[in-house]
Amino acid sequence: MKYTQLGKRGPVVSTIGFGAWAIGGMNWGKTDDEISLRALNEAIDNGVILIDTADVYGFGHSEELIARVIKERGKRNIVIATKAGNDFYFAGEEDDEGYGPIRQNYDKDYLIYAAEQSIKRLGVEALDILQLHSPDLEKLERDEPWEALEQLKKDGKILHAGLSIQSFKETEQAHLLDLHHDLIDSIQVRYNLLEREAEKVLFPKALKYGIGVIVRIPLLFGLLTGKFDRDSTFNEDDHRRMNLSPEKLAHYLDRLEKLKPLYDHFPDQTMAQVSLRFCISHPACHTAIPGAKTPQQVRDNCAASDFGPIPRELIPELP
Repeated sequence: MKYTQLGKRGPVVSTIGFGAWAIGGMNWGKTDDEISLRALNEAIDNGVILIDTADVYGFGHSEELIARVIKERGKRNIVIATKAGNDFYFAGEEDDEGYGPIRQNYDKDYLIYAAEQSIKRLGVEALDILQLHSPDLEKLERDEPWEALEQLKKDGKILHAGLSIQSFKETEQAHLLDLHHDLIDSIQVRYNLLEREAEKVLFPKALKYGIGVIVRIPLLFGLLTGKFDRDSTFNEDDHRRMNLSPEKLAHYLDRLEKLKPLYDHFPDQTMAQVSLRFCISHPACHTAIPGAKTPQQVRDNCAASDFGPIPRELIPELP
């Protein structure tokens, strides 16, 4: 495993992290907590020190599983990046677990409250990184979310402030780095071999200001592992039923065929490893956070760090 500093002000992180959305037990089909815990432990055993989660993943369950692991092993140099802004606490009529439907909430008081709840669930004194969870531009043009991050930093409740850029808004939201580069230590962005919008404006600004970049959806919900075909379907409780609908899946697979020479260039590596290597090849990118639900997936992902970046001359233009 290789390591790097997350931008000029961020912590040292592994170049391959662990994306903990799937282990939350919602939106990715059926999960098993014991297997999820094994996957987390496997990641740490393989050198992963960045774990990315969010309060809304499983309505706190992802954070709770992470807390179990760090309580047993000790936190040591593990960096936990979580997120807030998707309000499931006060969103309306409660369900059987006491939570209502999710809504975006970037009021200052709410974000501070949400951060405090994450601190309790994770069992830590302060959050290593708190990221605004993909808010729309209207929310980010208000002062309150930025005031919340400033206050949380001032009070020692968060060590670093981050922004998760809303998917497919990489260019539209890039100007926020100009406005808040003194506060933002890291950004999280959707980026992979088939989705490279961030290269146009966002990455140059991140490099200019020394802001760390965390790459999410590096395997495009599993498509860039090679395990899906045009007949693949997903259960109703799996978000990929929408994000990889038959029409979208066919579109992505058509483009993926044109990237075959890149994968063929590395016959000793899996598609997932080559896909992850691409994500840490751009000079603006510091780490990628593939999701994993099993120890085997974790081992496969982690190996990409050892292989290192792909030489730029081998990366084809976006098909």
